[in-house]
Amino acid sequence: MRSIVSMSNACKGHALPFMLVRLRRITLVVALGLNVQGCSVYNEFFGGTPQQGQPGFVSGFLGGVAADEPTAALTARQVLASGGNAADAATALGFALSVTLPSRAGLGGGGACLVYNPDRKSINAGVPEAMEFTPIALARDPGRSDRPASVPMLARGLFALQARYGKLPFDSLINPAELLARFGTQVSRAFAADLAVVAQPLLADPGARAVFGPNGTILGEGGRLVQPELAATLSALRVAGVGDLYQGTLAHRLADGSALAGGVLTMEELRGALPRLAPALELRSGNDVVSFLPPPADGGLAAAAAFQSLQASPQDAAAAQARAMSVAARWRQGGGDPQAILAAQAPAAELPLLPASTSFVTLDKDGGAVACALTMDNLFGTGRIVPGTGILLAASPNAVAPPLLAAAIAWNRNIHGFRAAVAGSGQNNAALAVAVGMSNALKTRTPMAAAVPDPGRINVITCSGYLPDDNRSCGWATDPRGAGLAAGSN
Repeated sequence: MRSIVSMSNACKGHALPFMLVRLRRITLVVALGLNVQGCSVYNEFFGGTPQQGQPGFVSGFLGGVAADEPTAALTARQVLASGGNAADAATALGFALSVTLPSRAGLGGGGACLVYNPDRKSINAGVPEAMEFTPIALARDPGRSDRPASVPMLARGLFALQARYGKLPFDSLINPAELLARFGTQVSRAFAADLAVVAQPLLADPGARAVFGPNGTILGEGGRLVQPELAATLSALRVAGVGDLYQGTLAHRLADGSALAGGVLTMEELRGALPRLAPALELRSGNDVVSFLPPPADGGLAAAAAFQSLQASPQDAAAAQARAMSVAARWRQGGGDPQAILAAQAPAAELPLLPASTSFVTLDKDGGAVACALTMDNLFGTGRIVPGTGILLAASPNAVAPPLLAAAIAWNRNIHGFRAAVAGSGQNNAALAVAVGMSNALKTRTPMAAAVPDPGRINVITCSGYLPDDNRSCGWATDPRGAGLAAGSN
């Protein structure tokens, strides 16, 4: 008792003037079963200055986040409040989405992110660059499975993003997703809508039925989504590292069970599944530069083409969409230099109906920003969970036309300041949505001045006075027609 009381007097700002209050606090310590060893533990429960990695470490302006699913968005905001930067927040958000919105993001899928740090001394010298981890088709003949799958890319992609740009311990960013999977989370409106679309096919798989329809009926909004096998996988990634999923015990388990989930994964394919770092596509807009995701995230290329069209004819969204489709089709037909494709006149073309994706944007207090688009290459991927892992495999891009993964960041090269970030989804309109959203943000100096054309949806963060110079000019928004959340503090 004396050691706890004397510690309360030693910790600055926590002298307890009354014995009654002192005894109550001592009782609380004993009741919680705490091994109190210093002021830091005491302060965690009784007040004081939080340490980096603890909620409340950052006060005042935090930055912001906007995403298609609320729980994942709040997870990212908590990271910002704990002293994490935009890359840390994006990493935690991506893993959280694999639990709360597995229809569109998951360990079995992939995606692409644009990353910006305004500091000229940063690893990317103050210029946005892309971290791409799009799903890769299996080398085996797709005919061997009725639901061909792709190589899982999300975990390695988020690890590479955080290792290059983040600052918090990586395991601390997986932990929120692990807890959500283990103890459960409420089914959001966004996820419930996806579940309703594919209810019957999803329940056909025993693994998926156990998770998404445990009583034979698909979960509805507000239902409890518990994923113990996925929690165990996330725990292994947190403890053993992401490499375990690609060349360790988890990798062997994934390869052995993959045939039951729509694919025949090999250890060679898992080991060779590496993210790709690439320079962003750049266009000028007044005094600013707008950077877009480059191929193979060809939604960025399509968004750049649509943005070009809108600069010439601001009110002609139909022409911008036609330009986006023709450029994306041209690249998918034969690849080539993206800048050369943007400069040329591509013939009119259409893409087949494209699958679902999801997007989010994060911004930290120093002006660092991340804009990402994630996908399972189909709603719920193959619809089958690899036994013992909790992982839904994404559909093969050889079997399903991949989505247009689209994101953009506007910044100023002269003052190295952040201006806006937009990421979008919406099947064939995802690229147009990003182009319209960015055009509106730059013109109106607000994050969501008007809706983008259906079925496009966007998440936006803007700082019209640039960041880090003017945090009072910052705002964030998620598409009001969706069921996401924008959160932050200024």
